[in-house]
Amino acid sequence: MSIDRRGGADSRTPNHAPNRLDRRKARTRAALVAAAQRFLAEQGRADVSIQEITEAADVGFGSFYNHFTSKDELFEAAVALTLEQHGTLLDSVVGGLKDPAEIFAASVRLTGRLQRTHPQIARILVRTGMPYLTSDSGLAPQAMRDLQAAADNGRLDIDDARTAVAMAGGALLGVLHLLETSPDLDAERVTDQLAFRLLCMFGMTRAEAQEIATRPLPSLPAT
Repeated sequence: MSIDRRGGADSRTPNHAPNRLDRRKARTRAALVAAAQRFLAEQGRADVSIQEITEAADVGFGSFYNHFTSKDELFEAAVALTLEQHGTLLDSVVGGLKDPAEIFAASVRLTGRLQRTHPQIARILVRTGMPYLTSDSGLAPQAMRDLQAAADNGRLDIDDARTAVAMAGGALLGVLHLLETSPDLDAERVTDQLAFRLLCMFGMTRAEAQEIATRPLPSLPAT
């Protein structure tokens, strides 16, 4: 998934390197988006002012409108970047897998582990993720394709991929919330159990589901 983090038209030709002004604008925009991500992680789309956002980003108040027309536009950019970061993390691990059932299980297990390894991403997913389970953008379309591929290959028994995404995604968001509110829980054990139960729900035998849901996973890279 490719997301334009700069926004707006680019008047430079492809052969021209960014000049100092371009780099400064990019840093300002990135700082605003990062501040919005922190607010989303801490309190969701709360009633935060543009003044608070620019102060958190350590940029001038007037700089905001050079990049965004509203707070909603900024928060949408922050969520889009979070989804991109999530997708990049998953691709770094599941990109080489061939079995769509294993890809699905690994994606569930890795996303659950984000609460301990990348808590800001996990918190934003919990606070904003529900609408994206039925969105045409973000990771829902890819999850739907993975589940449909698993069904087409006879790996999972799925009647409707859209419903399957809602079922799996809802359970995953619930587990992320559980892990956030219960720091004593073992995130690896809990998310492996979730992957196992989802595979069983989608028709896989307990023995195979257990084997797939406990295969070794590499560590997620830092964002």
